Amino acid sequence: MFGKLINILKENPRKIVFTEGTDPRILEAAARLLSGNFLTPVLVGNVDEVNAAAEKCGFNIRGAIILDPATYEDMDAMVEKMVELRKGKMTAEECRETLKKGNYFGTMLVKMGVADCLLGGATYSTADTVRPALQLVKTKPGNKIVSSCFIMVRPGASGGNEVLAMGDCAINIDPSEDELVEIAVETAACAKIFGVDPKVAFLSYSTKGSGKGEDVDKMRNACEKAKQAMPDIPVDGEMQFDAAVSPTVGQLKFPGSQVAGYANTFIFPDINAGNIGYKIAQRLGNFDAYGPILLGLNAPINDLSRGCNAQEVYSMAIITAALA
Repeated sequence: MFGKLINILKENPRKIVFTEGTDPRILEAAARLLSGNFLTPVLVGNVDEVNAAAEKCGFNIRGAIILDPATYEDMDAMVEKMVELRKGKMTAEECRETLKKGNYFGTMLVKMGVADCLLGGATYSTADTVRPALQLVKTKPGNKIVSSCFIMVRPGASGGNEVLAMGDCAINIDPSEDELVEIAVETAACAKIFGVDPKVAFLSYSTKGSGKGEDVDKMRNACEKAKQAMPDIPVDGEMQFDAAVSPTVGQLKFPGSQVAGYANTFIFPDINAGNIGYKIAQRLGNFDAYGPILLGLNAPINDLSRGCNAQEVYSMAIITAALA
């Protein structure tokens, strides 16, 4: 999977902002990316401090771009643009002060076209990565929310990789029917980038009316709306997880469905189910989990776990840049 994404980046070189330029994990990943010559890291931080941190850890970051909010030559233009974007909610002085923070400065670098995408969160919380993105980059036309998905990968039985998409496991706590439709559309589009031919299952504790209640109705109704929104993609539900992944169970419980038994793109009813579900797949199913991949924004901006390692930073950088 990553070989394909790297080839895409070699044909269309990208610049990716790392908001925590002195973090050893970021520096190790940046050095590795530079050695591959397919993605240029933009490291936010004081130039001397970033170089000293890299030298201390033994990482060669020659070729990286290092930008310091304190000395950035186009800061006046950045402040002016941020004032415009905040539409009277912040003064120029407030914007200038806020742009001293790496998360806001990095996001504005993407907004102003200095870089193509951003990866943060090695030390920032998810909220501190998502908030600037919502305020400055904003959602795509027609989108009302930011959502997320995880791309799950494990070696296949007959060679190659088994790749699944799961959404929304990290952002929206209790999405409405219309929000679930948006999550499904974005998750299916993301799945395609990773070579998945999406077959979308709206998950529930009920399969085709076997259970009753508001939660069942929500998934059934959202599924019907998603079918209209994605007429060229197989979508079905509501269905239980066993019906979604087992051909025998799926065709018994949901006969004639194109999705039941063959689903590879899963839409969860809420964040509880989604977060638990992807972690079960990761820990008991031996899937590698890549994400959360943020969906619905005007530019690729993604969040790292604060417990991430350099390999995860490297992988997420490739994924983020491939979405640009």
